[in-house]
Amino acid sequence: MEESSYYEILEVSKNADKTTIKKAYRTMAKKYHPDKNQGDADAEHKFKLCNEAYQCLSDDQQRSIYDRYGKEGLQQGGGRRSSGGFDDLGSMFEDMFSGFGGGGSSRRRQNPADMEKYQLDMNVDMYISFNEAIFGCEKEVEFKYKDACKPCKGTGAKDGKLATCQQCGGKGQVYMKQGFMTFSQTCPVCNGAGSAPADSCKSCRGTGYEEKREKVTIKIPAGIDSDNRLRVSGKGNIGKKGTRGDLYVTFTVKADKHFQRDGNNVYIAIPVFFTQAVAGDNVTIPSLTGELELKLDVGTKDKQHFTFRGEGIADVHGHGKGDLIAQVNITYPKKLNKEQKELLAQLEASFGAKESKPHENVLDSAIDKMKGWFK
Repeated sequence: MEESSYYEILEVSKNADKTTIKKAYRTMAKKYHPDKNQGDADAEHKFKLCNEAYQCLSDDQQRSIYDRYGKEGLQQGGGRRSSGGFDDLGSMFEDMFSGFGGGGSSRRRQNPADMEKYQLDMNVDMYISFNEAIFGCEKEVEFKYKDACKPCKGTGAKDGKLATCQQCGGKGQVYMKQGFMTFSQTCPVCNGAGSAPADSCKSCRGTGYEEKREKVTIKIPAGIDSDNRLRVSGKGNIGKKGTRGDLYVTFTVKADKHFQRDGNNVYIAIPVFFTQAVAGDNVTIPSLTGELELKLDVGTKDKQHFTFRGEGIADVHGHGKGDLIAQVNITYPKKLNKEQKELLAQLEASFGAKESKPHENVLDSAIDKMKGWFK
């Protein structure tokens, strides 16, 4: 954005009126506002550029100088900023961001006594074998969950007594100024509650919860894949009022030695001796459920694919099955004895020179063409 003009930054044309410029600025400012892009330095920088562009283009005098002389004209004294532009920006941002932490006072804050110190839903990771994922299985999951501390009622405060947060003065937000703008963010001490423990609960050491262990048996459906999640209702963390969230199990499927999965399709590499590929033999190959007969084409090529419809993986949502794709990998002998060389020579001769030595025609043609280059 640094090399762009003010008009390009706000994505408007040079003849745009004030209403269009203001509307464009509101859109860009919302997009890059720090409250919506916390920790994003690039968004913060773009936000500042948008402010700079709007301050100039919203002022008739500055815009006229900028159109004639560019930024250099503004920097040489012609860019005196009017107070009206600042007032306009301030009122605009009160309207734009009062709903999500932009400094407005109308934002509602939840009762601190009802705010949870942790998420009720939780996740655990599970590794399963290729075979378990393909056919489904039952597995026992052992996990830790949080249960609200009874002595402090889940607040983390001794006897459940909270005091006004000293950091934010009970507002739940802390503010910082950058030039004429004021930005807000959630108070890091009370996490937006506006209150904090005066003394920590000794039972939970201020965490507001105790950890417990539990086991549950889950039924894993056939066709589950890596990064799929399974929800176990009512087995998550327990909140202050006894409400329990859900447990989510995220799967990682271990790779198989022979089969390679691609969605609901599965691939297998089949080594084939070169004589089998030339002759078009029948080859017995493994599948997910047993054995299949692979009929090779006469003159099968290396890496050629043969597809077996419906022999792949069952869709986890019940939408049919994928395919099994067998890839032929042709193998050749690394050494030949005298007898084998003679047999191959006889085989080659039986095809005749035209078929057994196709390279000669290609080479002769190429050589004749090259000779013509030097005439």
